[in-house]
Amino acid sequence: MNKKDARAVVPKPAEKIKLHGFNNLTKTLSFNMYDICYTKSVEDRRAYMEYINRQYNTARLTEILSQVTNIIGANILNIAVQDYEPQGASVSILVCEEIMLSPDNKPCRDTVLAHLDKSHITVHTYPEYHPDGGVCTFRADIDVATCGEISPLTALNYLIDSFEADIMTMDYRVRGFTRDITGRKLFIDHECHSIQNYILEEVKQKYQLIDVNVYQEHIFHTKCKLKEFDLDNYFFHFSKDDISSKEVREITAKLKKEMDEIFYGRNMENTLIY
Repeated sequence: MNKKDARAVVPKPAEKIKLHGFNNLTKTLSFNMYDICYTKSVEDRRAYMEYINRQYNTARLTEILSQVTNIIGANILNIAVQDYEPQGASVSILVCEEIMLSPDNKPCRDTVLAHLDKSHITVHTYPEYHPDGGVCTFRADIDVATCGEISPLTALNYLIDSFEADIMTMDYRVRGFTRDITGRKLFIDHECHSIQNYILEEVKQKYQLIDVNVYQEHIFHTKCKLKEFDLDNYFFHFSKDDISSKEVREITAKLKKEMDEIFYGRNMENTLIY
């Protein structure tokens, strides 16, 4: 699937209802991804971290978030970026559902403070490793918060395709309420039973998926872990042909343990889940 052509799965709206004033519902998607890698030496670990910093610097992350803004049908008001030393990056974008106009009817981007409570998209990256294990983990946290009719779920498949993660954790929640013309409160304006409803079928085939949903509170949680495990995909600067069969077994156990602990959210000192 081409990243530029990742298809959006649009949330199915409820029967069209006439609202009283503006749609005040807040819809938030938290997308959390992990990339796992094994490095044999300090030099390889340093090279992997440098690769991650190049691959996911603020310029690349800004490009991804700008595309998310286009997909959900929002407009960019302001962008703030920060690259960190020795590693990591953050990007924050303020967005609005409709283009702001100045008194002379021209697009306006300098009245940002009035829209801090409107909508935003942020990303933060967290490269991490422990010197004893050889396993490196890169994490990116993306939050897409929208207000009104636009929904962050339409950009979910683009985000999945942009990172090609080993593990993903996704949370979606709808907060607040809006009113119809009779004054009746609406606490959600589209059909949603699971985040999985908005993930492309070919993507779901690649992952083991677990749902934890609180339907009455409009809280949806889905986590995913790749089904296929190809050891060579987790090496940096070498392959399994370069190491002994004993090392293959040991490294495989380390990597699977790392992935299982992240996926299940608990430490597994002496057990592995396959």
